[in-house]
Amino acid sequence: MVSEWYNNLLPAPFQNPEVKRFIKFALVGALGMVVDLSILNLLHGVLGWHLLLANTISFSAAVLSNFTWNRLWTFPETRDRPVHTQLTQFAVVSVIGLGINNIILWKMYQVLTPFLDAPWDYNAAKIIAIGVVLFWNFGANRLWTFRLE
Repeated sequence: MVSEWYNNLLPAPFQNPEVKRFIKFALVGALGMVVDLSILNLLHGVLGWHLLLANTISFSAAVLSNFTWNRLWTFPETRDRPVHTQLTQFAVVSVIGLGINNIILWKMYQVLTPFLDAPWDYNAAKIIAIGVVLFWNFGANRLWTFRLE
């Protein structure tokens, strides 16, 4: 299958279905990070919006992108469930993730600002926050939103 071309590239320990699913989830998350950082830098860095407001909007755009790609690619066997139910569940997980993301972003921004100039300070803080929230999002969405029956 064309969409599974990477199977032969993965070492044996990565052939585990849940490890492969996590890798897909992380790849979708990387795309979401590009969406997130692009919008964050536009709103905060270029337009001067408050960091947490810009982060909330950029995070929300990334959530919509991530939901779409996770439903289509990472968890395709769960597409028989109503999209509105899964989107609502994904949104609940994401709102909690946003709270975690905002807390980590703000704290790391305060720690990094004395050492890094803008835009490196808030971008580094954002990347750290994304890395932490990745594990929350995968675990909660795997167990609830995209659980296998």
